[in-house]
Amino acid sequence: MEHGASVTSLVIVILAAFLTPILMHRLKLKVIPVVVAEIIIGLIIGKSGFDLVDTHGSWIEILSTLGFIFLMFLSGLEIDFSIFGKKKQSRQAVNKDANPPNPVWVATNVFVAIFIVSLGLSYIFVLAGFIDNLFLMTLIISTISLGVVVPTLKDAQMMKSTIGQTILLIAVIADLVTMILLAVFVSIYGEGGGNMWLLLLLFGAGVLLYFVGKHYRHQSFMETMTKGTIQIDTRAVFTLIILLVAISETVGAENILGAFLAGTLVSLLSPNPELVKRMDSFGYGFLIPIFFVMVGVEIDIWELFSDSQVMLLIPLLLLALFISKIVPAFILRKWYDWKTVMGSGFLLTSTLSLVIAAATIGEREGMIDKQMEGALILVAVLTCLITPIAFKKIYGRFEEESHKQLVSFIGSNRMTLPVVRELDESQYETHLYHTKVDKVDENISRSCFDIRELEDYDLERMKEMDVFNVDILVVSTGDQAKNAEIAKFAKNDGVERVIARAESPDLEKELTELGIDVFSVMLSTKALLKAMIVAPDVVEILTDQDSALFQINMNNPMYHRMRLREFPFTGDVIMVRIFRGEDSIVPHGDTELKLGDHLIVTGSTEYVEELKMQLEFCEYC
Repeated sequence: MEHGASVTSLVIVILAAFLTPILMHRLKLKVIPVVVAEIIIGLIIGKSGFDLVDTHGSWIEILSTLGFIFLMFLSGLEIDFSIFGKKKQSRQAVNKDANPPNPVWVATNVFVAIFIVSLGLSYIFVLAGFIDNLFLMTLIISTISLGVVVPTLKDAQMMKSTIGQTILLIAVIADLVTMILLAVFVSIYGEGGGNMWLLLLLFGAGVLLYFVGKHYRHQSFMETMTKGTIQIDTRAVFTLIILLVAISETVGAENILGAFLAGTLVSLLSPNPELVKRMDSFGYGFLIPIFFVMVGVEIDIWELFSDSQVMLLIPLLLLALFISKIVPAFILRKWYDWKTVMGSGFLLTSTLSLVIAAATIGEREGMIDKQMEGALILVAVLTCLITPIAFKKIYGRFEEESHKQLVSFIGSNRMTLPVVRELDESQYETHLYHTKVDKVDENISRSCFDIRELEDYDLERMKEMDVFNVDILVVSTGDQAKNAEIAKFAKNDGVERVIARAESPDLEKELTELGIDVFSVMLSTKALLKAMIVAPDVVEILTDQDSALFQINMNNPMYHRMRLREFPFTGDVIMVRIFRGEDSIVPHGDTELKLGDHLIVTGSTEYVEELKMQLEFCEYC
């Protein structure tokens, strides 16, 4: 009978998780994060509402725990560690007279200030008798939710701006530091406390597994085994999660620390985007919604309201969360206006996953009671409801200054020089590099191009000269082996797009697998000649400036999920292709536009620019 009740409860929870995003879409509740909506639905079907779910069923308990573990794994996976090692900054100045600050340096200082303010506020809560443990309260107040910050920044098209990078880095540092400190907290105050040194075993195992993964990730047999029914990369990730979770529990730490560590290791190994997509799909499509719905199910709001101390705690804690983020955000005033500072402070107040983790652990260890745990989770949910809306209202539209993409060309020759000449100077800032032994037509180059001489193609020397501090790097020397060496170095150094010349098919395959775009004189000539024979009009489109192909990025949420037949733009533009992730879509009237789409269009320059303004910029964001 208990088994039947458990399965019934699981069905109810699964249905709730499935219907939540559908209801949000129908009601146009885009400002509320999906995870928050899932908690609210949980409140409705759980103890606070109709009480339809048996919270003690084995099925639900196991899947909810796995959802929490997978959430922590994806939180670790979301951290891009390359941003800590880059000297590269966004080349957008906040204003014409100020240099943009280093996001890593600013983010570190802001988080330190957040932690100090949180410590002071926590001491007040301890003195007031709300909680006994100063350390636990400090962690709860200082944490920030990456799951709310990232989509909000993406929605505002701020991810590549200096302020966007800074806000993101503050959230990343807060997520990383508070998770590690939570593990230390458990090792000190949990059962069998005082075994903090055992955490070294966990981190030691993580380091060992990292080097094993790094050694095998580019082996040829691994490429073969990632396809078909084997999917060895997916198996490896799940093995890593379970192994580190098991080690974490064995040494007396929380299982979520092992899961978080697994995510950071996978992130450090620069996983295939397709693998990350599969992990996201599995996590956010199945396990994680069960966990968040169950969070709402287990909160009894009526019992919280019956406790006067908890009722007093909720507004005070909400106020403390705002103070702990907005006051340290004043550091940003040195470079940004008050609107930006206040908007950033509000967005950083969002908190969810780690508060739930800390509250759950605190209740289990007897440091807080069930009512206090519910109050903490409820406050976390409230911040996720309030902060994205407040951020958009305060910050308004992100006015991005005209941002030129910086492009380095290594190898100044008859192939690169004509390309540089035809690039739009209003959109691209180009620099060319060549060695003294390279033959360059001085009469052409010196008067028309910014060409810098190198003694040789020494990688470290080029790095010192900021050759790799660019958006796009094009490597086209006469030596394809040297091209491959430079391209690999640049990719590891964090250059977002690397394009390299490689005439060998084997070398082309190797570079493509590393995410490097490859071009070849022989293949390009062959493809162009074939096109001239079988489809001469296509060649005319590619070469004629009046009918060229253009790429437009769909960033405006106003047109998200709008069918092309309903699209209001009536200019002289034809949509040729839509690239969505790994998919290439031939557009037709019923095709829906979606955020993040890359549209390939052709038409007159005037109308293309008008369409670009409509789709790439949001008037109301």
